[in-house]
Amino acid sequence: MLSDPNRPLYEVKAGLFKGLAHPIRIRILEVLSAAPEVSVSELLAATELEASHVSQHLAVLRRNRLVVSERRGSLVYYRLAYPQVADLLRVARTLLGEILETTQRQLVEQNGLPAIPEADPAPVGATR
Repeated sequence: MLSDPNRPLYEVKAGLFKGLAHPIRIRILEVLSAAPEVSVSELLAATELEASHVSQHLAVLRRNRLVVSERRGSLVYYRLAYPQVADLLRVARTLLGEILETTQRQLVEQNGLPAIPEADPAPVGATR
């Protein structure tokens, strides 16, 4: 549990990363990173999943204190609990891009494979 003061920090971090360890949860966080708040119906449209599946993923994100929700009438809205969650996603995207570039460069050097042209940078606010 996040609130257990006796757990070593590395175990707490591992628990956080387990909570992130699903593509749908990452997608939900990306959608939430792009707007101040998002309704459940918007999350359903963005993920193209059934409500029960999205609900399960949102529950994991809530347990890990990454998102918060607010009910207004019959609608539920979600938002990131901390702006640093969006920062974490940006850092991961940058890191993965660098890993891919390094791997490509190594393949070219080792095997004489042709270099893949660089992709256009993502527009501001775009998620990859």
